[in-house]
Amino acid sequence: MHRFLLHNQDVVDASARVLAPGQIGLLSGWGVFSTLRVYDGVPFAWERHWKRMRTDAQRMRIPFPDDPAKLEDGLLRLIEANQAWNATLRVAVVRNRGGLYEGPGPMPEFDVVAFTVDCVRWPESVKLGLIPQGRHAASEFAGTKYTSWSENLARYERAHEQGFDEVILLNERGEVSECTSANVFVVNRLGDVYQVSTPPLSSGCLPGVTRAVVLEELHVGGIEIGERTLLPADLELADEVFITSTTRELLPVASIDGLAIQAGRQARDRLSQAFSSFVAAYCTAHRKPVSAH
Repeated sequence: MHRFLLHNQDVVDASARVLAPGQIGLLSGWGVFSTLRVYDGVPFAWERHWKRMRTDAQRMRIPFPDDPAKLEDGLLRLIEANQAWNATLRVAVVRNRGGLYEGPGPMPEFDVVAFTVDCVRWPESVKLGLIPQGRHAASEFAGTKYTSWSENLARYERAHEQGFDEVILLNERGEVSECTSANVFVVNRLGDVYQVSTPPLSSGCLPGVTRAVVLEELHVGGIEIGERTLLPADLELADEVFITSTTRELLPVASIDGLAIQAGRQARDRLSQAFSSFVAAYCTAHRKPVSAH
């Protein structure tokens, strides 16, 4: 974590004691969050992250800021304070009141906490494990990104102990859902056309922002992109498998435990180039002068 963090609208030292156990959401995971990539000082796809967080907050009964521009201004001041021009940014909204263990004294309905860290250096490709019953697609909270994240962290840590970089989580129907912190795509070459597919939200997966950009914004000749239900057998039938996330962008999969997969990357490489172009155009359109906020 970098030196400064954002607490509500104040940029403070990360060692400052601005939070308390009596904020009910801190110890119960009653909050929502999102992780953004900062490119040249621009929080990429901020509007998409804001919209998803607001939707998740409504679902989880969490009070939420009503002004995205005001919060974005705070994030830009945080980026400037940390000189985090190319970094990872995490922002969380934590519910403060309710339940049996609310702290004494007045407090706001929620707190906003944001911080930046250096970008992770991911490998060129990833090795994945496979976990049955890893997602419950029928849950009313499936696909919600809330701060009670320890289940994903435990699986991610165990995966690394077992020699994997990540794990694919299957739902209760045995369908591919997602990884602990990434979405999954497969590529099938049909003649001169690459058919790129990712599980639908009904699989229980998170509606990742990078996933949405790939589905909605990338238009590459000879590549068709859409959603379809995937089973582990579809991973073996694919010519390529890759995962997407804010911090990983589009990352090829080299192997999946227990499955025989192809390690192609032709379609992924073309999509990755298109994604980089989209990011550059977005940053050019949304860049604001330093100290103008």
